[in-house]
Amino acid sequence: MSLPRVVIMISGSGTNLQALLDEMQAGHLAAQPVLVVSNKKEAYGLTRAAQAGVPTLYFPLTPFRREQDSRAAYDRALAAQIQSYQPDLIVLAGWMRILTPHFLDQFPGQVINLHPALPGQFAGTNAIERAFAAFQAGEITHSGCMVHYVIPEVDAGPVLAQATIPLYTTDTLADFATRMHTAEHELIVEATKKAINNCQLSIVN
Repeated sequence: MSLPRVVIMISGSGTNLQALLDEMQAGHLAAQPVLVVSNKKEAYGLTRAAQAGVPTLYFPLTPFRREQDSRAAYDRALAAQIQSYQPDLIVLAGWMRILTPHFLDQFPGQVINLHPALPGQFAGTNAIERAFAAFQAGEITHSGCMVHYVIPEVDAGPVLAQATIPLYTTDTLADFATRMHTAEHELIVEATKKAINNCQLSIVN
């Protein structure tokens, strides 16, 4: 029986990608990474993927900027590229572009996203910095991270897994960010396992 096929999408250094690749290689995560996509040419995650022998795709927005609706054109073209790899699951592991229904409708219930905040808090970019500022202002006592199914509303889809991250009065932003990233590496593996299981159950049913 073939392993579930996973596409991983990144925009940066790819530490969460590396956590997934390590667990797959060790046999602890029963999945096959078939493609790593980045919208940033300099993303080190592309190097991580190449070192692991995983095909890569650099897919920038620039060629689509002259289109009347560049976001829609980009998402349709990206979906077409990814469809050729027949993914069972798409994991956004630090992908820093909002995906529209032109992409998501091609992969219903198959796209999950890691976000460094708890459900209903700090949707969108700079969530770690915003949470730290809120803590310093006395507005929150802790933060967290989650993996959720992706819907058009940003960071608002059904939650697969989440983890609470403490904040301490002695923390610097770097301290908090390091604690967050450590939790993310564990959570993205846990959530990917759950999502794969959900995919397999839906196929059986």
